[in-house]
Amino acid sequence: METIAYYISDYGYGHATRSTAIIRELLKQNEQIKIIICHSFAIRFLQQSFKNEQRVQFRNVSTDIGYILKENSLEPDKNLLNHELVSYVSSFDTRVEEESAFMEKAKISFVISDISPLGIASASASDIPCLGISNFTWFTAYEGLVEDELLSFLKQQYKKMMYWFSLACSAEGNWIIEEKQSFGFYSRKIDNLEVQRIRKHIDPIGKSRIIYFGLGMKVDVEKLNELPIWKSSNCKFIVSSNLNIQHSNVYKIPKNETETQYHVAAADLVITKAGWGTISEAICAGVPLLVMNRSSMKEDKNTADYLTKHNLCELINWEELQSIVVTDNLINKCRKQSGTRYQIETISIAEEIIKKINSK
Repeated sequence: METIAYYISDYGYGHATRSTAIIRELLKQNEQIKIIICHSFAIRFLQQSFKNEQRVQFRNVSTDIGYILKENSLEPDKNLLNHELVSYVSSFDTRVEEESAFMEKAKISFVISDISPLGIASASASDIPCLGISNFTWFTAYEGLVEDELLSFLKQQYKKMMYWFSLACSAEGNWIIEEKQSFGFYSRKIDNLEVQRIRKHIDPIGKSRIIYFGLGMKVDVEKLNELPIWKSSNCKFIVSSNLNIQHSNVYKIPKNETETQYHVAAADLVITKAGWGTISEAICAGVPLLVMNRSSMKEDKNTADYLTKHNLCELINWEELQSIVVTDNLINKCRKQSGTRYQIETISIAEEIIKKINSK
């Protein structure tokens, strides 16, 4: 039995949901592997997602910092981010020693990281093959936000990967490693019967437009409840449980719900920040996309550039979002390509990972 350590970024739920898709497929394709998920922020979500899977274990460990946003804003707080990253880097060597000890004790034979530098550096220190999979690294995501010395440190850690799986929207270039493979969008599987049940629950009469409004589980914007969008004619909205929005036409996804991709697929339009997870789920389900673009964040800009280049969405900025209402014309304007061509990507990624595991 091979034991794989899977490090997942602690920023939001997007990395956790897309990692869930890959882990499920890995377990399906190879009965001789077990996986230890290393993560903290969404660990309860992950535990629920794998509650009936005996070959998945969990290790509660902080893997990275992610973004730190200004209060009541979707923009990054550069000062606080730099402060937190300095602390992260100062304790990094000690944490690598702790992770290396864990890997030796657990007899880890392969490490996958999406996209924590801690897992990568610890695998390298333990001479264990490591594969990174993401649409970005924190090195490029932080460019323009943190000090050069901190960026250089992160770059050094990512160059320790043995393999790099680059996902749609990536703009990393060739600085990481030569052993690179590229993949498109993917998501957890969609159950069409469950999608129809959700639509019926939210809109029993079946005559309303259903809008998925996703700003992420780490976003708390005080003024959201006052936006005119909630007054859109003949619309019902799906939002995450953390959003403080109180309107009769707003449905909150239950806190204990894990298969949130069904709610994305149940929508007639998805309005979201440029988070890869929600965007990928919408594209795979063929749901029109209206994406909020934050030009101050390089990851968002790369994602927005890719989506517009491939005619997959319409873009909107925060100022425009504060005055918009949903109409049929808006939905039709956002309606781009079908997502059917992305449905098998999870299988391909898992197959390639297993090849790497078997070739070590």
